[in-house]
Amino acid sequence: MRKPSLGLSKAQIGKIIDSALAEDLGSGDITTELLIPSELRGRASIVVRGEGVLAGIGVAAEVFRRVDPLLQFRGLVSDGSKVRPGDVAAAIEGSAASILKAERTALNFLQHLSGIATETARYVEAVSGLGTKIYDTRKTIPGLRPLEKYAVRVGGGYNHRQSLGDGILIKDNHLAALHPQGIGLGEVVEKARRAAPHTLNIEVEVQNIDEARHALDAGAETIMVDNMNLEDMRYVVQLCQGRALIEASGGITLENVRAVAETGVDLISIGALTHSAKALDIGLELEPL
Repeated sequence: MRKPSLGLSKAQIGKIIDSALAEDLGSGDITTELLIPSELRGRASIVVRGEGVLAGIGVAAEVFRRVDPLLQFRGLVSDGSKVRPGDVAAAIEGSAASILKAERTALNFLQHLSGIATETARYVEAVSGLGTKIYDTRKTIPGLRPLEKYAVRVGGGYNHRQSLGDGILIKDNHLAALHPQGIGLGEVVEKARRAAPHTLNIEVEVQNIDEARHALDAGAETIMVDNMNLEDMRYVVQLCQGRALIEASGGITLENVRAVAETGVDLISIGALTHSAKALDIGLELEPL
């Protein structure tokens, strides 16, 4: 399993965490403030309760640090590691009140990111040996995209566009908007090619073989076959013969992803990696010192 960099500065990570803490703490943790003495110290363990791939341990550590810099956080399992029920991912020691205040936000990040890494790893394993790469999409929770895409990389997948400015992807709605002007698919690609910086590739989403042929003839570097049946996918792969990368998207599940990969497509993009991944069950157990 690759060990990717988070790809964010401490300031960027801090901004995301501060927003989450402000949302959860609000005007304060009234229960903890009323019941837990400020001098009470505690020791906590972050315990994995499901099977999967861990992601976000560094983010969780930063949550505790921002709540209370005096807390001692010790990560015991690194991102990308396979975990099982009962594994202790981290140990925290210090103010019991501070641990309680940071608990939910830290676990939210850790559970969510680990869920994405786990789901991604399942898809990667499903296509192993075929050379097809698993990619994410922009179907992410607003504000969490950098962390979610990091979790995809932890799970062995790859990132599609981080933002709309990272590449030219001509989709059906672009074509629909230009159709009343009498501009067809081939002309749209040519228009983008003339105006685009030379560093950006042009990708076109197609629904059928004819559209794929037009996109290829117009010089698209990547062709996205969207919700296309397996037979037509194979035909498009043969049609392109290395002249363009082929991306499969739409309706991809764990049950059919290997069959899609076997058509010869180069990459498969899956929105469910981020928008539907089930959180990995992880909890925190606290005891007083």
